[in-house]
Order: sequence, then C-alpha cells, then structure tokens
Amino acid sequence: MTTLKKNIIAITAASCLALPALAQQQITVINFGGANANAQKKAYYEPYEKTGTKVIAGEYNGEQAKIKAMVETKKVTWDVVEVESPDVQRGCDEGLFEKIDFSKIGAKADFLPAAVHDCGVGVFVWSTVMAWNADKVKTAPASWADFWDVKKIPGKRGMRKGARYNLEFALMADGVKPADVYKVLATKDGADRAFRKLTELKPSIQWWEAGAQPAQFLVAGDVALSTVYNGRIDAANREGRNLKIYWPGGIYDLDYWVIPKGAPNKDASMKFIAFASQPATQAVYAQNIAYGPVNTKALAKLDKKVLDDLPTSQANAKEAIQMNVGFWADQGEALEKRFAAWATQ
Repeated sequence: MTTLKKNIIAITAASCLALPALAQQQITVINFGGANANAQKKAYYEPYEKTGTKVIAGEYNGEQAKIKAMVETKKVTWDVVEVESPDVQRGCDEGLFEKIDFSKIGAKADFLPAAVHDCGVGVFVWSTVMAWNADKVKTAPASWADFWDVKKIPGKRGMRKGARYNLEFALMADGVKPADVYKVLATKDGADRAFRKLTELKPSIQWWEAGAQPAQFLVAGDVALSTVYNGRIDAANREGRNLKIYWPGGIYDLDYWVIPKGAPNKDASMKFIAFASQPATQAVYAQNIAYGPVNTKALAKLDKKVLDDLPTSQANAKEAIQMNVGFWADQGEALEKRFAAWATQ
C-alpha cells in the first residue's frame, strides 16, 4: 500500500470517528418568530454558540400536531420548542415531552412558581393590558371602569374578538377585585354578569383579531383605548410612538421551553434551557423585548426604564392576574360559543 493510500485511509477513518462528536454539537430550537425570535437570537442563541454548540433556529405557529407526529413516528428532529401554556400541560399529559430535571436548570426558588413545570421551563411572561395613545387621549384611564366610561374618555374601544380576556375585564370594570375574577366567572351568575357588562359597551367596541391591530388602531386614532399584548406597545414605542399602558388588572401568561420526547440531543437541550434561564441572559432578552424574565434575579440587572415596561416588575405585577388555563380548558368552549352568539346579536 502506498503512503498516499495510507494517508487517505487514516484521514477517512478520523473523519468517521469525528462525525458523532460533530453531530452532538448542534441543537434545533423552534420559536414563534417575529420580534420575540430576534430577541432570543441576541440573548440566547448567539451567546450559547460561543460555548461550542451551534443553534439551528426555526419557526412554527404553535402546531402541537407537528410535535405529536414526530414523537409518534419516532422521527423527532426538534430539540427545544417554545410552546404556549395550554400546550405545555396538554403535551405533558399526552406524553409528548421529556420530563424536566430542574436540578440541571437552576434553583426553583429563583423562578416564578408558574415557570416551573414537570415538562417545561418558563421562557418569558407576557400580558394582555389596557393601552392608549398619549398624543391623542389627554385623560389617562385610572381603572377598568374607565374603559367602559365613554363619557369620561370619549371614543371607540378596541377589544380582542373572543370571550377570553374580555369576560375577565368586564368583571373588573363591574367592581370585581382581580384576585376574585375567576372565582366569580366560574359561576353562572358571574358569567351572566360579565356578558351584561359587555353589552353596555357593545356599541363602542371595535374588534381586533390579529395582535398587530390594536397598536395600529391606537396610532391611527381609530380607538381611544384598547386591550393589547404588552409587547406590541413596546414595539410601537421603539418606533417612536407615544403609547401608554394601564397595568392593574392585566392578565399575564407564560410561554415555555419543552423538549419533545425522543429529541436527538436531550442533554444538550437541557444545557441550552439552563443557559437561557440564567439571570444575565434573561436580562438581555428583556432589554430587547418587553416580556418579563421568569428568573426573578434578572430583575436586579435591569434599569428602571426597562422595568417600567415589564409585566413582571414589582409595580406592574402588583394587581395583575395570571391567565387561568385550567378554567379556560374546562369552560372555554361553552363561553366562546356563547360569546360568538352574543357578538352577532
């Protein structure tokens, strides 16, 4: 055998031995795209790649069916996926996700209680709130009752077309304390009360369905006040708008990291989630989009300007309520049907 042939064989053998090692040095992370994806790239993906593991980023629209199909056919190509709160519980119940070993993530006491799940780790906190355009509305709202008071603050009201959020806000406008909203709404009398309150405002409502719409309505002056996802207000203000948020009674929720059952790089995925859950990386994320850190130690790393816009800052979270996923899983279908019928009357 010639020296050249020996060298080729040696190089080929070395390459084959290196392949498994190379394959372990990358993970696929799936998110919902948009400004959230850009913030994750700066806070999590790019810094994590410096540890030696490449992050392949992808997007989806939250289709749990895609994860289910991968798991059932044992052809899982995603390592870490961002899911919404109803899906983390449903997927866990169906056995679609790996169980989380929190000892590999961090101290549970450092996290918001809602961020710790058997099958997931919170990514961030977002909130549905009341907002207005300070360039057009001179009387700032001071309660959810003001949202209903079209004499005090004239103009249309933007609301998401659906029962969720609106029924909670209606009860708060009718005098129910945020802490008691779901207790009241769970009763027949409470649901009737919420729909009666909505009926009072119905002539002044301008419905929205896409998340970008309420900020656009406010900027154009189509509505005086609107319910809106807080991140949309932050995005508009970063473009020079002057939109303001009323935080008390805001309804917050979390997105979660999950690892699909049978993911090819489970250990590397757990390390990525641990990295993304550190106070320092969470702080960078919050600086790039106004969604709250789930690691409470990240708040100390943020200045007042950033904190003022976060759902998880002490002042903004004081009178907020957590979206009750269990309630909407149990009663959501019936209430949404009732809402659809009410909306057409």
